[in-house]
Amino acid sequence: MPPPRSKRRKNSRRPKPPKKNASKSARRPFAESRKIPAKSSGRRIGKLFEGLVAVQARLRAPGGCPWDREQTHSSLRTYLVEEAYEVLDAIETGNSKELAEELGDLLLQVLFHADLARETGAFNISDVITGIHDKMVRRHPHVFGNVKAETPGEVLKNWAQLKAKEKRAAPPKGKASQNSAPSALDGVPRNLPALLEAYQMTRRAAQLGFDWERVEGIFEKIDEESRELRAALGISDRRATEEEVGDILFSVVNLARFLGLDPEVTLKYSNLKFKERFQEMEREASRSGKRLSDFSKEKLEQLWEAAKTKATAKLPLEFKS
Repeated sequence: MPPPRSKRRKNSRRPKPPKKNASKSARRPFAESRKIPAKSSGRRIGKLFEGLVAVQARLRAPGGCPWDREQTHSSLRTYLVEEAYEVLDAIETGNSKELAEELGDLLLQVLFHADLARETGAFNISDVITGIHDKMVRRHPHVFGNVKAETPGEVLKNWAQLKAKEKRAAPPKGKASQNSAPSALDGVPRNLPALLEAYQMTRRAAQLGFDWERVEGIFEKIDEESRELRAALGISDRRATEEEVGDILFSVVNLARFLGLDPEVTLKYSNLKFKERFQEMEREASRSGKRLSDFSKEKLEQLWEAAKTKATAKLPLEFKS
């Protein structure tokens, strides 16, 4: 069997083939593009899952796929991240068929890692399923027990308390000292992208009550960090400048979280707006037989304002600002 799509693309340098009907379904609500054939209707989910587990085991077995047989947890890390981002892309385009396909690719990564662990005797897919099943029941006592939680805020607070309790009862991980108390931030991986890491840390801290009471407090903090950055620039201290820029970014992430926004998603929107506007500037320059580098700062600003008006008109409402 040929290697997964992502592996073929990376090894052969061939571009990923365009998704079918991508232009027609771009940014449609899922309800409008839900035309997935019900091929699995009438078949038990358990049987389907067992069949997929068997397929993955066969690929790893002697006489299976040479590419699959040489993979390790470490070598698969890139593909796990890639598949997760392709799921996000499918969600953004609003294409149900693509989303189903990408979720399948992501599920395959979970099975792959579980199968690698099964071979060493560490755990298997049954342990993965049992663990998350028990965790979801345990973390939702307001559904499966007698605890009261009538708002999302109460649910998150209970979740954080239960998670902290579990960590106190669990043996220490990694290089943590045997005498050190577990932290609510221990579960935030250091290898996360910085934006997501900041979001996760401030979110967990807020769940335990360490949060601003009013949004004005965060604006004041951003102003404070801006003043400190200006001071660092005034004395040409590069290290201090780097630190203060980081503090501003961290504060802005905190602002997004406080407002109930995902900073990664909001930045993606802004990235898209910039791309649309800048590419329109390039097209306008090309129409006059020039490149952007040929224009003055003033002319570039004029092109930007014109592109901003034109490009924004093409974006869905949720992208406009």
